[in-house]
Amino acid sequence: MLILCYSGTILIRWNDPVAADMFKEVTFSYNILSDPDKRRQYDTAGFEAVESDNQELELDLSSLGAVNTMFAALFSKLGVPIKTTVSATVLEEALNGMITIRPLLLEQPVSRKVEKQCAHFYSVTITDAEARDGFVCRVQSSDKSKFKLLYFDQEENGGLSLALQEDSAKTGKVTSAGMYFLGFPVYRLDQTVNSVAAAKDPDTAFFKKLDGFQPCEITELKPGTHVFAVYGDNFFKSVSYTIEAICAAPFLEEKENLRAVEAEILSKRVELSKFETEYREVLAQFTEMTSRYAKEMQEIDELLKQRNEIHASYTTAPPIKRSSSRSRSKGASKEVKEDGEVRERKHAMRDRTKKKKWYNIHLKVDKRKPC
Repeated sequence: MLILCYSGTILIRWNDPVAADMFKEVTFSYNILSDPDKRRQYDTAGFEAVESDNQELELDLSSLGAVNTMFAALFSKLGVPIKTTVSATVLEEALNGMITIRPLLLEQPVSRKVEKQCAHFYSVTITDAEARDGFVCRVQSSDKSKFKLLYFDQEENGGLSLALQEDSAKTGKVTSAGMYFLGFPVYRLDQTVNSVAAAKDPDTAFFKKLDGFQPCEITELKPGTHVFAVYGDNFFKSVSYTIEAICAAPFLEEKENLRAVEAEILSKRVELSKFETEYREVLAQFTEMTSRYAKEMQEIDELLKQRNEIHASYTTAPPIKRSSSRSRSKGASKEVKEDGEVRERKHAMRDRTKKKKWYNIHLKVDKRKPC
């Protein structure tokens, strides 16, 4: 893909590590300039005061202009993972109670469309029994839109503060996100952890795949009313979604299966860490052996060449003079030219002969007949 700019030309390939580094630098600079504290640290001590490797790169798309949003969307299409944050405007309105909250009944899905960088708020009321049995809130988008599922704590002043958020992920033909309050530790997979490093190295993408598998901060809900929200996280278009609140009482088998599978994933994460160490050591040895193989092959070929040259030097015959390719090509072109001239002369002679025969034809004319 070729991007033409007024200042020059940039060549970017899909899933290009160069694009990942470029966007990382741009986003890191944006985070510093947009945060007064980080800007102050940078002005005092430079980049060392704000370490880029430990910096979570997050963008508030609502604060970007149209051009910057377009470039962010482009980098996302190129395979560069971009971590976005909820709009500060949405969070401020929720904290000040300046939002509209719609009721969401259990087992009654609601389908709607939310604009980009905006949120729809829902309240769910659960009883003591439903709280004990467990509660699940799920959202999915059939058009594979990007969104965030949010959970808010209620403040004393009546406002709402963000407590949990789950980014949508592609699951088959849809994008989905869910929160599971089942009374035991459940885990969430943050796919943006180490995402920039993973984009640069396929091995890192594999070994760091489970680094974002972390326990949720909240494992159960108390009886009462709880507030969730669906936040549109597309770059340009609105998000079509379906939200559903479910009591986990009928899903006893699923609860046990989830607990067992997540326990296996945790064990696999430990195994993967050990396997990475072994893999890196073997890969280093393989790389060394491959390099040595190429070097040995080159040296052997050179020695055999020298041996053949020494063998060829044992002779009293004069060296054979080989015509150069240039002289051969000149000779060939000369022959072609001479052949062409001969053919032209033959054609000219045949033409003259035909003309001569035409003019030598004797026409008998009877002068007594009128013409």
